[in-house]
Amino acid sequence: MKSGKRRKHLSQAMVLLLLFGIVSLFSDMTHEGASSIRGAYLSIMGASAGAIGFFSGLGELIGYSMRYLFGKITDKTRQYWPITVIGYVLDVMAVPALALVGEHGWIWACLLLLVQRMGKAIKKPAKDTIMSFTASQEGVGKSFCLQEMLDQIGAFLGPVLLYLVMLFRTDGDVFENYAFCFAVLAIPGLITLVLLLLTWRKFPDPERFEPEPKEYVPFRMKKSFVLYIAGISCFAFGFIDYYLIIMHVSNTYAGLAADLAQTSALVTEGTLPLLYAGAMLVDAIAALVFGHLYDKIGMKALMISTLLSSAFAVFVFSVHSIPMLLIGIALWGIGMGAQESILKAVVTSMVPKHCRATGYGIFECAFGVFWFLGSWIMGVLYDLSIPVMVAVSVIAQLSAIPLYLASDRKQRVQA
Repeated sequence: MKSGKRRKHLSQAMVLLLLFGIVSLFSDMTHEGASSIRGAYLSIMGASAGAIGFFSGLGELIGYSMRYLFGKITDKTRQYWPITVIGYVLDVMAVPALALVGEHGWIWACLLLLVQRMGKAIKKPAKDTIMSFTASQEGVGKSFCLQEMLDQIGAFLGPVLLYLVMLFRTDGDVFENYAFCFAVLAIPGLITLVLLLLTWRKFPDPERFEPEPKEYVPFRMKKSFVLYIAGISCFAFGFIDYYLIIMHVSNTYAGLAADLAQTSALVTEGTLPLLYAGAMLVDAIAALVFGHLYDKIGMKALMISTLLSSAFAVFVFSVHSIPMLLIGIALWGIGMGAQESILKAVVTSMVPKHCRATGYGIFECAFGVFWFLGSWIMGVLYDLSIPVMVAVSVIAQLSAIPLYLASDRKQRVQA
């Protein structure tokens, strides 16, 4: 006897979203796993704190500022898959290549990190545009939050994987153990590329998921989009990079410096990667919650997430308490979740299909430039006055909210 209920099948758009999400999961296992030990690895090889800061900032600047150029190239050629694949190859293969660098080859290691960031610059506008095509069927917030959730599950598993590798690898010195960790990351890197090629083969024409507009609308920097870019720039400027957070935690809690008054078994040198993994787990949950919320209440979801995350610097830098530190890192994770899901979803709603990669390029470029400037200035302020740094961080993030509100109102008028 047949059941009266029809089995509900996943749409093809959702299948593409899930496949790309799994690709992102393994990709993030690779480069976020590397992020959890990268600073220590460079330091062991002889890089100074200034050199690490410079190359980290330069990498972020390249990784974001070049996205406008590759967004324009993507819109002009419409070769979404080839450009995405090239970017992924550079992104995930530069990481295990760090295992081949000699013990004093920190300059070569830094150059590989720049290659990795260039890979992200190449792939991001094309990848986000493919995701936006499927989002037209599945809901913008839902689509990007699902992508971000799977992304951050990988970002959680990467550091945990390396923690386990170091836990069970007892032979060799510290440099050899870190090099082995980077070599292990070749496994999720290769899985990323295999799954990406299979996804391309199954969905060679992702544009078909979003119908062509009835009339051609040329891309213009509308006031709503300009206000939105101004808002995300303020947010990026105030959102302190995790490198500064983990340096502060190391100096204050983990017993890595001499004569510390506060140490804790919960926060030690061995568990530092797990703090980052925890932040990524919060990131994944926040992306899921606020992505669904965006589909229901629109820009208000972004305002709520910004209001919540803006206080993370107070808990991390101003209150010397393990519970407050964990709350601060959780709030930082909420900000990251919003950054990678809702912020991108808004661009889909504002920019026409035929020039969306350019829109994403402008968005990523502005975000990256101001994140680089903010990270640099926050680092300087950290040495001069931590309370001033905290105040600047909070004010910059909160100043984004009225700009989001103005952008939303302008968008409604233009619509």
